[in-house]
Amino acid sequence: MIELHRNTAEHLTWAAVQVGALGAVAATTGLGPAGWGAGIGCAIVTLVLLRRSMRRHDRTSLGHADRITLVRAALTAVIAALVVDGAGPAIIVTLGVLALISDFLDGRLARRTGTVSVFGARLDMEVDAFLILVLSAHVAVAFGVWVLSIGVMRYLFVAASWVLPRLRGELPPSFARKTVAAVQGIVLVAASSGIVPHAGVLVACALLALVWSFGRDVLWLSRSRT
Repeated sequence: MIELHRNTAEHLTWAAVQVGALGAVAATTGLGPAGWGAGIGCAIVTLVLLRRSMRRHDRTSLGHADRITLVRAALTAVIAALVVDGAGPAIIVTLGVLALISDFLDGRLARRTGTVSVFGARLDMEVDAFLILVLSAHVAVAFGVWVLSIGVMRYLFVAASWVLPRLRGELPPSFARKTVAAVQGIVLVAASSGIVPHAGVLVACALLALVWSFGRDVLWLSRSRT
């Protein structure tokens, strides 16, 4: 019971961190009602999903790497609020770079401290997926709705797995898959700046790489089931 109360307190603390980050942005760059709504909505969804995931994986506490991932979740919530609010590129790129750095740090810390876990990997993946979705929505304003394909592809894969059980299998570790996933965030943040030449071509190449990566995984899962 004491551990449960501690978990609740920490979860609420992270929700407060997200709201506080929104307040800091609102005080410096401004944030309208739509942005506030999007940001607070992200904070609530993060809190609910975090609690459910910890119960599902029988986790009673968060590790240091998990907390870095939650920092990225807070940054993503702020970026989502800014995108909805139509903010300029400078603040979005700055926060995007910080989010990408945190993505590098949490995995490295988990490996060095021997705290790699299924829960941590899933939390990291879900936060990354939402960050890519938010960034793709922002870049789509400049280059077209096709850019959203980058952000929604992972969610389409999950939806397909509900219909096709063969897609629910465990994929083997892949450096290529990790590289392609990392490239999506880097390219989208670069394209968000508005100063990178031929950014549309870079985004298109990133999308093609992502299609190849998902296609390869789908093919592997189909063959392994067979």
